Amino acid sequence: MFKKLLQHRFLFEELVKRDFKTKYKRTVLGVAWSILSPLSMLLVMRLVFTHFFGLRMAHYTTYLFCGNLVFSFFSESTSQGMASLMSNAGIFTKVNVPKYLFLFSKNVQVFINFGLTLLVFFLFCAFDGITFTWKFILLLYPILGLALFNLGVGLILSALFVFFRDIQYLWTIFVQLLMYMSAIFYSIDSYSTAAQNLFLLNPVYLFIRYFRKIVIDGTIPSAWFHLLMLLNITVVLILGFRMYKKNNHKFLYYV
Repeated sequence: MFKKLLQHRFLFEELVKRDFKTKYKRTVLGVAWSILSPLSMLLVMRLVFTHFFGLRMAHYTTYLFCGNLVFSFFSESTSQGMASLMSNAGIFTKVNVPKYLFLFSKNVQVFINFGLTLLVFFLFCAFDGITFTWKFILLLYPILGLALFNLGVGLILSALFVFFRDIQYLWTIFVQLLMYMSAIFYSIDSYSTAAQNLFLLNPVYLFIRYFRKIVIDGTIPSAWFHLLMLLNITVVLILGFRMYKKNNHKFLYYV
């Protein structure tokens, strides 16, 4: 895979540039939207859940930002990645190139946006009185892990989207439901132990919780927590690459 990626390095770089330019084409603020969009959502949720619902929590802005940051990365990466094959059918039906290049380029573009927002997140942490420790380095694990998880889910979705166009509508509904199940704006501490364990079945929640553990609590998640995240990443990557390998030639007949 990496050998083919290097062989088609020029195409890959051009795809990333194209995706990045297309996203902000004809916009006044351009790349700034990658920061303003999550910030506006953060401010709205902060206003609603603190003033209207009377929710009080230490470092609640940072708590919210952790959830929004991680979930937005997942949502944008998988949603855009879903159509990566179909939107580039005009290329791979004429030129023999690895089809996963198109998904990879989408993920890189979204990852760049995530990186910009991450810098703003750290600024918010400083303003919110968060103490920065060496443990922040461990955030590399959920960041890289989520990037790989998004890639795996994107492989699955983009393959399914070629054969079943309805998947885009089903995924939109699922992501909306998943958002409410990821404890972005509420805490699960008041729930029973059994209920709290059910949240661990949500892979996205695991990444959100990891961020909060490091940033807000200043603690390192347990070894089994790391292994559970790794298991989710491995499963979706294996399933995604197998689907691409199995349907590599079929894609040409359905696009």
